[in-house]
Amino acid sequence: MPVDNTILKKILARVQKPARYLGNEWNACMKDHDRTSLSMAFAFPDLYEVGMSNQGLKILYESVNSRPEMLMERVFAPAADMEDLMREKGLPLFTLESHEPLARFDVIGFSLQYELSYTNVLNMLDLAGIELYSDKRSDIDPLIIGGGSCSFNPEPLASFFDLFVLGEAEEFLPELLAEIVALKNEKTERKELLARLSSLEGVYVPSLYRPIYRDNLLIDMEKLDSRARDVIKKKFVSDLDHAPYPTAPVVPYIEAVHDRAVIELFRGCARGCRFCQAGYIFRPVRRRSSENIVETVEKLIANTGYDEISLSSLSSTDYPGLDALISTMDNSLSADRVRCSLPSLRLDSYSVKLADQVHHGRRSSLTFAPEAATERLRRVIKKNISEEEIFTALGDAVKAGWHGFKLYFMIGLPTEENEDVEAILNLCRRIRQYFKKETSKSLNISVSVSTFVPKAHTPFQWEPQLDLQKVIERQQLLRRGFRNMPGFDYSWHEAEASFLEAVFARGDRSLAPLLERAWQLGCRFDGWSEHFSFNRWQKAFQDIGIDPGHYAYRRFNYEDCLPWDHLDCGAGKDILIREHRDALSGGLPEGAVNGTHTF
Repeated sequence: MPVDNTILKKILARVQKPARYLGNEWNACMKDHDRTSLSMAFAFPDLYEVGMSNQGLKILYESVNSRPEMLMERVFAPAADMEDLMREKGLPLFTLESHEPLARFDVIGFSLQYELSYTNVLNMLDLAGIELYSDKRSDIDPLIIGGGSCSFNPEPLASFFDLFVLGEAEEFLPELLAEIVALKNEKTERKELLARLSSLEGVYVPSLYRPIYRDNLLIDMEKLDSRARDVIKKKFVSDLDHAPYPTAPVVPYIEAVHDRAVIELFRGCARGCRFCQAGYIFRPVRRRSSENIVETVEKLIANTGYDEISLSSLSSTDYPGLDALISTMDNSLSADRVRCSLPSLRLDSYSVKLADQVHHGRRSSLTFAPEAATERLRRVIKKNISEEEIFTALGDAVKAGWHGFKLYFMIGLPTEENEDVEAILNLCRRIRQYFKKETSKSLNISVSVSTFVPKAHTPFQWEPQLDLQKVIERQQLLRRGFRNMPGFDYSWHEAEASFLEAVFARGDRSLAPLLERAWQLGCRFDGWSEHFSFNRWQKAFQDIGIDPGHYAYRRFNYEDCLPWDHLDCGAGKDILIREHRDALSGGLPEGAVNGTHTF
């Protein structure tokens, strides 16, 4: 039975954006629950307009709903005004398509893209009336599964989930759901069902593994069932042309964060930036054929009415023959007046040429990510761009008529010193001075600076995050510098939020009680500055007796047991160690590399 429609109407009349909860959008898939053998809710632990920008949701929605015997519906984290009214009226969390309560689904799959959404996961389970901890659920409760980039270290959430799917799920998820149906038809009890699922490649069942600690340090992960795999290898799609891809995705009622059609050019990245988790967990590089791209784009535009198509990938300008592909798409879509867009560009002349080709003379701004302002530090992170290339690319852009630029940098990178931070100011100052000679028009330059967060399965996974106070000091250094440099729009990411991100990116299962306590204290939407409260988190750490610095600041040795060691992203530890050593030997004085480990 769907939730009470009379109550729902009264609630929606009182919330800020009722369209977040209506459903019935263009291309939404409506299926009869009584005519399917399995129901799954795709749960995105953030607002509707954020979740509806997620391409993984659209792909899996297509993958599952293309099977007549299965259905997938969507649910998002309700905003604070909606949550308050739902709790006041006793209305359980429901899906958009049928307004069925979440607890009535067979499977609930959470997309885990960002560590600061973890308290939203707990809040959504509670709103649905589902036990938070997996070991307290019964056979009639939904299976709670997780996927996405955070599943490559899901240990802080492990106590709340029944299983995780590691890697790319569009081909595997329907197979997994079919196996769940078969096991349920055999009246298999929950524990036995999970044990049998654990034998499948790509499936991680946390309850079948027990972390072993000594002096509060993780020293081993003990397997509790012989059917569980010693190491869980990720699932990946080998042929993108034949994998499920949505050509008629749901079109949201309200503007999404990324409100456009999207075509994925390729998956993976050959650049190997050492801080970038996506570059490692999505290996190897797999390209979609140009014929498939053009055919898919034509269907996307016809089925959605969008007037913009985003050419998406981790490094889209690396797609071979991209200029020819753009020309082909321009010819194909010219009658519909559809424009193409590219994400952030590499700092080279070819990228500027592509941007000019894509925008057809419409000049807004170009986005580049040098990440570091000194060549030494760029060598450390493997961002192989010389200063000459930076100035040449920007110069070509100015000559082509561009006058707006967005530049992305990071602070707190391994081996970074204050001089590297000051170099951001110096580089920006020189860019301004250089282009005063090249153009009479003023340049509009936005500079955004984030804080380095060490991520699992990267060469920097052993590195600590820079001490919070030092991060704040370096942010203040930049604020003072840009205050004296008119013409620059400077923004930064909250240091405390990045600190928490590092805690959970490197954390283990001992953080579960902390997450529960933070949620109890009201932590929600921690990725949004207007909701984030570091004071609440500090109280949670104090209440549980956990030192967050133990996770964010610990420097791992190569021989240490990492919380994610039993999960295989495809890039072996030997490769990561080699890259880590190469990074530090390239960024430190001669003789700094020492024995089996480098600091």
